[in-house]
Amino acid sequence: MYKLSDSVSKLRGIGPRYLKYLEKLGIKTIKDLLWYFPFRYEDFSQVKKINELQPEEIASIIGIIKKISIRRSFRKKMFIIEALVEDQTGEITAIWFNQLYLSKNIPVGTTVSLSGKIKSKGKKLIFSSPSYEILSHQKIKENLPQETVHTGRLIPIYSETQGLTSRALRYFIKPLLKSVLNIKETLPDSLLKKYKLMNLSRSLHQIHFPSSLLLAKKAKERFIFESLLLSQIYLLKNKKRNSLLKAPIINIDIPLLKEFVNSLPFPLTQCQKQAIWEIAKNFRQSPMNRLLEGEVGSGKTIVAMSAALLTVKSKYQVALMAPTEILAQQHYNKFKEFLSLFKVNIALLTSSKTKIYDDSLEGDISKQVLNKIIMSSSPSTPIITIGTHALIQKNIRFNRLGLIIVDEQHRFGVEQRKKLISKNANKNEIPHLLSLTATPIPRTLALTFYGDMDLSVLDKLPTGRKKIITKIITPKDREKVYAFILEEIKKGRQAFIVCPRIEETEDPKIKAENLFDLSRKLNYEEKAVKKEYKKLNEEVFPNLEIAMLHGKMKPKEKEIIMKKFLENKIKILVSTSVIEVGIDIPNASLMIIEGAEHFGLAQLHQFRGRIGRSYHQSYCFLFTESKSQLVTKRLKTLVKCDDGFRLAEMDLSLRGPGEFLGTKQSGIPDLIMSSLLDKKFIEKIHQEAIEIIEEDASLKKWPLLLATFKEFSETIHR
Repeated sequence: MYKLSDSVSKLRGIGPRYLKYLEKLGIKTIKDLLWYFPFRYEDFSQVKKINELQPEEIASIIGIIKKISIRRSFRKKMFIIEALVEDQTGEITAIWFNQLYLSKNIPVGTTVSLSGKIKSKGKKLIFSSPSYEILSHQKIKENLPQETVHTGRLIPIYSETQGLTSRALRYFIKPLLKSVLNIKETLPDSLLKKYKLMNLSRSLHQIHFPSSLLLAKKAKERFIFESLLLSQIYLLKNKKRNSLLKAPIINIDIPLLKEFVNSLPFPLTQCQKQAIWEIAKNFRQSPMNRLLEGEVGSGKTIVAMSAALLTVKSKYQVALMAPTEILAQQHYNKFKEFLSLFKVNIALLTSSKTKIYDDSLEGDISKQVLNKIIMSSSPSTPIITIGTHALIQKNIRFNRLGLIIVDEQHRFGVEQRKKLISKNANKNEIPHLLSLTATPIPRTLALTFYGDMDLSVLDKLPTGRKKIITKIITPKDREKVYAFILEEIKKGRQAFIVCPRIEETEDPKIKAENLFDLSRKLNYEEKAVKKEYKKLNEEVFPNLEIAMLHGKMKPKEKEIIMKKFLENKIKILVSTSVIEVGIDIPNASLMIIEGAEHFGLAQLHQFRGRIGRSYHQSYCFLFTESKSQLVTKRLKTLVKCDDGFRLAEMDLSLRGPGEFLGTKQSGIPDLIMSSLLDKKFIEKIHQEAIEIIEEDASLKKWPLLLATFKEFSETIHR
């Protein structure tokens, strides 16, 4: 018998080689292995007699190996293993490729269960690469039950790694389910009854080796419920803990805010005013931990600027961290422009540049000098420091940090944010945190990942902007669009052309497991920046100034290109998705997106938001060669809708949470990811977590839930 905490090395058949493979999947203990859940099931439950089999169906049979042989294919590139299998109704040939060990594993006379797809070969039927399992002939004769693992039932399929198949995982997991001690229920009985949840022990059996798809679904629901409940408790406890900490007291200076708002060359939207007021009130309470979300062009920077102004006028410093040098430089320029009347010191710190703006004077300085200024600046001369990751370098320290602003916060890990907070010399106070994101976040995602943050939403764009005309472009209309682009550029406008990749590549999602897949892989072509730049520069627009931009370029190169583009010296910028983050070129009125089907709706909408930022009519052209109805439906949605929040909800439902979030995020349990489309379910669990925290925030009332929560807290990374 095993304990959940035992190492998997104790299991029979797991030596150093398998230990290495299991570790790649994050499996070290018996519990890790049991909680490594299948992502789908093969339905091999239809057990038939050989004379009942039909072409193209998936089925299982039980028979005896009458003959087995090995031969080479005519090109001598693979071995083919053929077995003649017989039951009382007939016989069928099973074929496997390059599995020479089968002739020893299932010799003539072996009773086997075979499961897989039935194919036609002339007038004969064959089993194509079926799963197999050796059965006891004696038990069959005596009509005794035999429990199968790999055939004749619903078969769990797991995420695999090289050297470790689903078959091997089933081999290790099946006996464990009967030989593990102390699998005690972790959820309170009241919740099990209220939501009619399956208990833990039964759920483990049914999620790995379900008796039916319905029971597999019920088992999965139980684990989803627990994962979501733990994540909600974790976030709510964080929020409560944060509320007890001491924070800098920032004065709500209403006259100052009015003066700032009146100094702006444009009116604020009602939602901007609301967000500024929410932040100001937050400043007088516990340390602020607020997420400001608003689509591209909704005015997040102005809201952040007002928060920064209140902070420095309360004699505290501000640090603003941006993901790229281009964006940091842009923020620095905007802060200088809009705060010039308020005698605020502003510094820029990136890996390639350090400068300071002091009472209308600007100059380049060294990092050492800047560090000295922000470490020793007196309360009478607080400073706003804007930078990239350079802000969290070892030698940077703040002596009186009152507010941290993190732009495009999803691009920074929680550890990086902690590092920035730790830069404050005053350990008795926790700086306020304002996180910005241009990705509209559906409520289910906000509750699941940002439940410890207060939320401010900018869901209206400034008035006076013209609606961007968006069109889907097929290959036959490409030349017409090029002619239109040329006409617009002659009028003085500029264009972005976005490509999915930097260089041409094979599609990484297509594995060449057979000739059909190999053909798809070789014929796959995704528009690439370098090739597109060369074509446009040499063939399409040879008389125009064209440049390219991508993430592998040096910061200095990117900065020079963006400066030229901003000054209208570059007419067309060919770029990867690096332009989705914060780049502001008011004169650009054309957005061409190559391979639009490769991007999500939310990301396409963000690209589109890079144009239409002045009084010029703007156009977004979605180039696609896909004939998929789903692709057409998605792109037509973008054509009709310009509400980023509605598009985000649609994107989540169309593509699922994993793709919506970009790449699957490290540490987020798979079961949480798979449940994010069920808004009502998540809201119910959120309420249950609130009630648990209110009843006993220590969780001591439920010791097994507490133990599970401690384990969860150690492993989750948001």
